[in-house]
Amino acid sequence: MPANADIEEIRQVYIRMYDGMISKDERILDEVLDDSFVLVHMTGMRQPKQAFIKAVLNGTLNYFSAEHENLPVEISGDTAVLIGQSYVAAAVFGGGRSSWHLQQKCSLKKTDGVWKITRSVASTY
Repeated sequence: MPANADIEEIRQVYIRMYDGMISKDERILDEVLDDSFVLVHMTGMRQPKQAFIKAVLNGTLNYFSAEHENLPVEISGDTAVLIGQSYVAAAVFGGGRSSWHLQQKCSLKKTDGVWKITRSVASTY
Protein backbone atom coordinates (compact mmCIF):
# COMPACT_ATOMS: atom_id res chain seq x y z
CA MET A 1 0.00 0.00 0.00
CA PRO A 2 1.44 3.41 -0.90
CA ALA A 3 2.43 5.71 1.93
CA ASN A 4 -0.29 8.25 1.02
CA ALA A 5 -2.96 5.59 1.46
CA ASP A 6 -1.43 4.65 4.83
CA ILE A 7 -1.42 8.30 5.91
CA GLU A 8 -5.10 8.66 5.05
CA GLU A 9 -5.94 5.38 6.79
CA ILE A 10 -4.10 6.52 9.94
CA ARG A 11 -5.98 9.83 9.92
CA GLN A 12 -9.26 7.94 9.57
CA VAL A 13 -8.37 5.75 12.59
CA TYR A 14 -7.92 8.91 14.66
CA ILE A 15 -11.18 10.43 13.37
CA ARG A 16 -13.03 7.15 14.03
CA MET A 17 -11.65 7.12 17.57
CA TYR A 18 -13.29 10.51 18.14
CA ASP A 19 -16.49 9.31 16.44
CA GLY A 20 -16.56 6.41 18.93
CA MET A 21 -15.82 8.71 21.87
CA ILE A 22 -18.60 11.15 20.89
CA SER A 23 -21.20 8.46 20.13
CA LYS A 24 -20.09 6.25 23.05
CA ASP A 25 -19.71 3.36 20.58
CA GLU A 26 -17.79 0.53 22.23
CA ARG A 27 -17.46 -1.37 18.94
CA ILE A 28 -15.69 1.51 17.18
CA LEU A 29 -13.33 2.12 20.12
CA ASP A 30 -12.51 -1.58 20.37
CA GLU A 31 -11.82 -1.65 16.63
CA VAL A 32 -9.42 1.33 16.45
CA LEU A 33 -7.59 0.86 19.77
CA ASP A 34 -5.02 -1.91 20.03
CA ASP A 35 -5.38 -4.23 23.03
CA SER A 36 -2.12 -2.73 24.35
CA PHE A 37 -3.56 0.82 24.18
CA VAL A 38 -2.82 3.23 27.02
CA LEU A 39 -4.06 6.82 27.25
CA VAL A 40 -1.80 9.16 29.20
CA HIS A 41 -4.02 12.00 30.45
CA MET A 42 -2.77 15.55 30.95
CA THR A 43 -2.59 14.80 34.67
CA GLY A 44 -0.19 11.94 33.97
CA MET A 45 -2.82 9.32 34.82
CA ARG A 46 -2.41 6.22 32.65
CA GLN A 47 -5.60 4.54 31.48
CA PRO A 48 -5.49 1.17 29.68
CA LYS A 49 -7.88 0.38 26.82
CA GLN A 50 -10.71 -1.27 28.75
CA ALA A 51 -10.67 1.35 31.52
CA PHE A 52 -10.74 4.14 28.92
CA ILE A 53 -13.65 2.57 27.02
CA LYS A 54 -15.55 2.02 30.29
CA ALA A 55 -14.99 5.68 31.28
CA VAL A 56 -16.37 6.83 27.91
CA LEU A 57 -19.38 4.52 28.14
CA ASN A 58 -20.27 5.36 31.76
CA GLY A 59 -19.98 9.13 31.30
CA THR A 60 -16.79 9.72 33.29
CA LEU A 61 -15.44 11.03 29.96
CA ASN A 62 -18.10 12.81 27.87
CA TYR A 63 -17.13 14.06 24.42
CA PHE A 64 -19.61 16.22 22.51
CA SER A 65 -17.76 17.37 19.40
CA ALA A 66 -14.34 17.56 17.80
CA GLU A 67 -13.09 19.73 14.97
CA HIS A 68 -9.86 18.22 13.64
CA GLU A 69 -7.49 21.07 12.83
CA ASN A 70 -4.15 19.41 12.14
CA LEU A 71 -3.28 15.72 11.65
CA PRO A 72 0.38 15.31 10.64
CA VAL A 73 1.56 11.69 10.30
CA GLU A 74 5.04 10.15 10.31
CA ILE A 75 5.37 6.51 9.26
CA SER A 76 8.33 4.23 9.92
CA GLY A 77 7.68 0.73 8.60
CA ASP A 78 4.75 -0.78 10.51
CA THR A 79 4.67 1.96 13.13
CA ALA A 80 3.50 5.55 12.92
CA VAL A 81 2.94 8.68 14.96
CA LEU A 82 -0.01 11.00 14.40
CA ILE A 83 -0.17 14.27 16.28
CA GLY A 84 -3.86 15.04 16.32
CA GLN A 85 -4.80 18.61 17.12
CA SER A 86 -8.53 18.97 17.58
CA TYR A 87 -10.84 21.57 19.08
CA VAL A 88 -12.86 19.43 21.48
CA ALA A 89 -16.00 20.02 23.55
CA ALA A 90 -16.12 17.69 26.53
CA ALA A 91 -17.00 17.25 30.20
CA VAL A 92 -14.57 14.96 31.96
CA PHE A 93 -14.15 13.58 35.48
CA GLY A 94 -17.24 15.40 36.79
CA GLY A 95 -16.26 18.83 35.50
CA GLY A 96 -18.52 21.08 33.49
CA ARG A 97 -18.68 21.14 29.74
CA SER A 98 -15.95 23.21 28.14
CA SER A 99 -14.00 23.39 24.90
CA TRP A 100 -10.26 23.40 24.39
CA HIS A 101 -7.52 22.65 21.91
CA LEU A 102 -6.67 19.02 22.69
CA GLN A 103 -3.57 17.41 21.24
CA GLN A 104 -3.21 13.65 21.22
CA LYS A 105 0.16 12.26 20.23
CA CYS A 106 -0.92 8.85 19.00
CA SER A 107 1.41 5.94 18.39
CA LEU A 108 0.07 3.35 15.97
CA LYS A 109 1.11 -0.03 14.66
CA LYS A 110 0.05 -1.93 11.58
CA THR A 111 -0.84 -5.57 12.19
CA ASP A 112 -2.23 -7.78 9.43
CA GLY A 113 -2.69 -4.70 7.27
CA VAL A 114 -4.70 -2.77 9.88
CA TRP A 115 -3.55 0.36 11.71
CA LYS A 116 -4.49 0.61 15.41
CA ILE A 117 -3.65 3.15 18.09
CA THR A 118 -1.35 1.73 20.77
CA ARG A 119 -0.78 4.84 22.90
CA SER A 120 -2.04 8.39 23.15
CA VAL A 121 -0.50 11.18 25.18
CA ALA A 122 -2.91 14.07 25.75
CA SER A 123 -1.91 17.72 26.08
CA THR A 124 -3.10 21.11 24.92
CA TYR A 125 -1.76 23.21 22.06
